[in-house]
Amino acid sequence: MKLTEIPSSIFKSIKLTLKPVKAFNEGTKERIPVFVSLTTIPSRIKTLHITIRSLLNQNVLPEKIILWLNNSFINNIPPQLEKLIGSTFEIKFSPYTFSHRKLIHSIENFPDKIIITCDDDLIYHPNSLHQLYHEHLKNPEVIIGNRCRKMSFDNNGKPLPYLQWPFIEKTTPGEKLLMPVGAFLVLYPPNVLDKRFNDVELINKLSPKSDDLWFKTTALLNNTLSITPEKVAPEPVPIIGSQKISLKSVNNKLDYKRVQWEQIIKYFNFKFEN
Repeated sequence: MKLTEIPSSIFKSIKLTLKPVKAFNEGTKERIPVFVSLTTIPSRIKTLHITIRSLLNQNVLPEKIILWLNNSFINNIPPQLEKLIGSTFEIKFSPYTFSHRKLIHSIENFPDKIIITCDDDLIYHPNSLHQLYHEHLKNPEVIIGNRCRKMSFDNNGKPLPYLQWPFIEKTTPGEKLLMPVGAFLVLYPPNVLDKRFNDVELINKLSPKSDDLWFKTTALLNNTLSITPEKVAPEPVPIIGSQKISLKSVNNKLDYKRVQWEQIIKYFNFKFEN
């Protein structure tokens, strides 16, 4: 977390926490036909209610916000989170612990729905869902990521380290190697991923620590492109204390995301030109 983000994080967290549940106007606010799906880890469960409140505080509401928790939480949901359960927010349970469950279960249960995935440690700007859905209406058959990196290779065709994959602000038509970054919201229309999207054995074998990579892989297998939107809502703000433990630190410090990408390329015999 950047020092410059701390005052905004404190202010927004307090403001959202103090807002009465009924003030989110779930009964009267305009809704858009999307499901928002997310998961969490034990170290973030106590601050997760702030992220959920930021989603309930959107200018327009989704049909549902679904939190997929591991079965170990069935009788252990924090009160601040439980009291948000209502007509929009619900909690479902999964036997898995990997982050991929936030999308695979929602597609399994709601295959005809537009699904937007998000992270569990951020406060999202109130216009985030509306803006992303508006972009979907203009590009209904592609995956849309508010932030995307281009999967890049060296002169010998070997994948570069993940942190050397550049962020791309404007999509080049036909670009196949844009990978949406999950933290910034990603929209998945129905039927854009390969049928192996929920193959747990393959997930654990090839990409156990990166749902972004796995979903990009299954999009490639289905010949589905990913794009960046023309207009993006302001960046989400990190929640203080929520990022001490994260997959990002494992993937980035150990360059494990590149390792997983190499495993995927070899297994599926992918051929790319940088």
